[in-house]
Amino acid sequence: MAKRPVFQEVSDPSVSRPVQTTGMIDARPKGARRAIKLWLMVLFAMVLAMIAVGGATRLTGSGLSITEWAPVTGTIPPLNAADWQREFDAYRQIPQYQEVNRGMSLAEFQYIYFWEWGHRLLGRLIGLVWGLGFLFFLATRRIPTGWTPRLLALGALGGLQGAIGWWMVSSGLVEGMTRVASYRLATHLGIAFVILGLIAWFVLQLSRTEAQLLRARRAGEAKLFSMSTGLLHLTFLQILLGALVAGIDAGRTYTGWPTMGGEWIPAAIWDGTLGWRNFFENPALVQFIHRMTGYLLAIFAVVVWLRARRSPHPVTRGAFSVMIVAVAAQIGLGILNVIHASPLELALAHQLGAVVLFTLILRARHHARYPIETSIRGVAR
Repeated sequence: MAKRPVFQEVSDPSVSRPVQTTGMIDARPKGARRAIKLWLMVLFAMVLAMIAVGGATRLTGSGLSITEWAPVTGTIPPLNAADWQREFDAYRQIPQYQEVNRGMSLAEFQYIYFWEWGHRLLGRLIGLVWGLGFLFFLATRRIPTGWTPRLLALGALGGLQGAIGWWMVSSGLVEGMTRVASYRLATHLGIAFVILGLIAWFVLQLSRTEAQLLRARRAGEAKLFSMSTGLLHLTFLQILLGALVAGIDAGRTYTGWPTMGGEWIPAAIWDGTLGWRNFFENPALVQFIHRMTGYLLAIFAVVVWLRARRSPHPVTRGAFSVMIVAVAAQIGLGILNVIHASPLELALAHQLGAVVLFTLILRARHHARYPIETSIRGVAR
């Protein structure tokens, strides 16, 4: 480029200027980030509903009402008296009917049947919404670079969850069982939370551009991110322990608080005839571990919150403050459940509270890694 005289006006059209170019990140195809984000938010709401309906299915004792796994034909419920009688006859062959519900009427069976059928139908709808959305974005080449494996993994986990669901139900159909195995219930719920957590994280990632995330990560707080990761893992463990409690109705065995049956450590905490199965089948031990982990979780959450208060980012501090409020609310719901022997409404509220808390910890963790920088006036930049 020719040299420009010192006093030449910069607006002179005769002066050539170099063409501005953007960086490699800005040059990449962006894909349909907003559309995919909305699609994932719909899936998040559906999975949330699935967890709620699953909880109601368990609490109403409906999980074993359908005794076969028919992914396609099972979509349609019984449509006439003969179909209903056939389903009822199949249910009357399993131990739950013979030992718990003997004498149940057809109308009572229909009530529990529709809970389980609705739970399975919702699972099929989630698979359909994922499949149609994924194929559409893939066919139109609107998936951002690097996101195809992540979105495909969600579908794979959904398929695995369906198989685990039947693996769980089948455990309650064998001789000597009147409910599903608690460890299989915990596995089923755990996979649901993994799917929910991945969707939430992906939504947070898609809420900002790749360039914005890269800039934000440079200002990330590694220590706070590490602590919130540990808190997330401990919360996940507590959720699994809660599933073990629910699986054997341990929450209705000891209804006092803060003691258990008037004892700080219940005398029945170990049954020598059960051995290692105490950790899955002994109501006293299972509930005791769930309570102690809850106290540990509360203490750790306060420690993480106090560390977050030193963050230079107001949005990050706010995210962790909302999280600690959710921790307090969940502890309160847990105590109410114990005192009132886990009625349907409180038990569902406690389960949904776990979803809210898990999501809020995940959100706070995301802000720790990708903080939103604000101006002096507190406006996000």
